[in-house]
Parts: sequence; C-alpha cells; structure tokens
Amino acid sequence: MSTNDTFLAVFLGSKTSAKMAAWNALPEAERRAKEQQGIAAWKAWVEKHQASLVSMGGPLGKTKKVDAAGIADISNEIGAFTVVRAGSHEAAAKMFENHPHFTVFPGCGPLATCDQLM
Repeated sequence: MSTNDTFLAVFLGSKTSAKMAAWNALPEAERRAKEQQGIAAWKAWVEKHQASLVSMGGPLGKTKKVDAAGIADISNEIGAFTVVRAGSHEAAAKMFENHPHFTVFPGCGPLATCDQLM
C-alpha cells in the first residue's frame, strides 16, 4: 500500500522455518534473554523512527479466508504490520534494515528475500 508518502510494511514469519526451529531449540533461559533483548531493540527502533510512524500496527491473529465457497480458517506467514511515512519507497525500506524482527527474533519467510514486504 502506498499513497503518496505512506507505506505498509508486512512482517513475515514461518512456524516451520529453520530460524524458528533454532529459536524453539534454545534453552528457556536463553530464549527469554533473547526475547528481552529483542523487545528492547524493537523499542529502540520505534523511538528512532517515531516521527515516521503512522501506525505501529501490531501482531496479526488468526486468519480467515472468505470466498465464494464461504469462510474458512487458514494459515499464512504474515505475522504483523506497521505503517510508516517516508519520502520514497526506498527511504521507507531503509527504515527496516537490521530490524529486530529478523536480527534478534526468528522472523523470516522461506520464499522471501527479506522479512518485510513493502
């Protein structure tokens, strides 16, 4: 989504990725420490980009598919979203370089080359 200077960032994550398997294999104390590190890094990212944030968005819950056949539960790799304002698509994408979603947490998509689609 882009309207003039507003961009939607979509965070991906796969429950079956190698990164998630490695995350889940961590000893509980180590995983909790990394979670705290990730939360602190995410807060720092928000603070750094506060002026550009239109909507923090947030995690997405259960997914439903609605089509001519009706309504069904489905699963996908879209985990969260954020809306930012930037001077260009490139400038918006640069805001997410080294984001904790994929540098600390196990966010990724097996078919994606990056963890945010913009």
